[in-house]
Amino acid sequence: MNGETLKVPQKDKTLTPGKLFYNWFAANIGIMGIVFGAIIVSYHLSFVQATLASLLGALSFVFPGWVAMIGKREGVTTFKLSRAAYGTRGNKLPNGIAWVNMVGWLAINVITGTLLLVSLFQVIHIAKSGLVTALALTVFAGVVILSGLVDEAFLAKVQTWLSWIFGALTVMTLVLFLMKADWQQALARPSGKWFGGFWPAVSIVAAGSGISWSMAAADWGAYVKPQASQGATFWHTLLGGAIPLFVLMWGGVLLSTVEPGLASAANPIDVMSRALPSWMTVIYFLVAAGGLIPQCIISLRSARINLETVGIHISQRHSLIVHGLIVILIPVYVLFIAEDFMGNFELFLGFLGTCLAAWVAVFLCDSVLYRRDGYALSEMMLASRNRYNWKGISSWLVAVVTGFLFTNNAVWNGPFAQGIFRDNSLGVFVAGIAAVICMLILRPLGKQLTEEVE
Repeated sequence: MNGETLKVPQKDKTLTPGKLFYNWFAANIGIMGIVFGAIIVSYHLSFVQATLASLLGALSFVFPGWVAMIGKREGVTTFKLSRAAYGTRGNKLPNGIAWVNMVGWLAINVITGTLLLVSLFQVIHIAKSGLVTALALTVFAGVVILSGLVDEAFLAKVQTWLSWIFGALTVMTLVLFLMKADWQQALARPSGKWFGGFWPAVSIVAAGSGISWSMAAADWGAYVKPQASQGATFWHTLLGGAIPLFVLMWGGVLLSTVEPGLASAANPIDVMSRALPSWMTVIYFLVAAGGLIPQCIISLRSARINLETVGIHISQRHSLIVHGLIVILIPVYVLFIAEDFMGNFELFLGFLGTCLAAWVAVFLCDSVLYRRDGYALSEMMLASRNRYNWKGISSWLVAVVTGFLFTNNAVWNGPFAQGIFRDNSLGVFVAGIAAVICMLILRPLGKQLTEEVE
């Protein structure tokens, strides 16, 4: 059928579970983990509650683990599998969300890199100002855009080394925080609200970690060696993502015991720089900023691929120009107009989390309800008659709308965002639950016809 190759060739399935673990570990060991810890603390939880929220948020990698298992079993990457649940044309909907996901994280990483450079300038006694911030943004965004022309294999090697160095420095940082922590004050901190604070904290972390990463999980799972077990694929994905994220988030929670102002800080990186010795801040932030660059390049290239999947074909040069403009304009708004990194970051996570929670819920429900005996290639081929799977599409749409009805933020006020749903991100969980309910309600309409095509 049009010569498209759906399944990963056997010769390319070279990933061992150990390598899979390392890939996920390296992808999640970065400064954003500490930023997530700062978000958790901002919900005014007790030390025990914040630690538990970090753990549960990290365990959201159960979803990428599940998706990776499906990818390994079928030997098919995520958005080709997604065609079965949404239809070959209906799948453009989640592809579009994936593009927003990639571009959004690209902008966030550029903003974070800019803030790291600004904090570094302050360490060497260059006062923070609009001009300094503009210079930092120009330098970091420029390096990211120019690095888009560098060989991907070289970038992978650089990221590997930076991940190891950052990991070692993080251990040193945690030891320092442990030594400086005011444990009496930390353990005496009053408990926050469970429904109004704890679960929203878990939902915002899950939105930015496990739920968001689910869109890429089968892309690695499909390349796992056939002799590896399904269980090994699941556990190595889950633990590879959850362990570094939990450690880093707990580092952010520990930081709040050293710097109590973290809970209300608009820029947690500034707070962190005050808690570290000057010499360590320079090294740690340089490595953290360097580690963000390969992640930005991956997002740049993935964004171009996602545009092509929805029918927008663009050259690498034009892609760099278009996405480069986005990379500049969004940080300019956040850093110079809104001047609120954390507020805009949580706004992005809430919007994205609602859309992606609905997507992953539909994807997994479709797999459980209709694909227990495997995916029919005929439903994933571009020439398939399965152009629009209205069960998946309608469930996703209803779930997203329902999630937003229970959400309020700076730009949207849902009519049902009252009581425990007020001023938080519980709409993410609502969207996921609504998607599951819709898929179950629509199941009696009949199982989809499947036909195996070689």
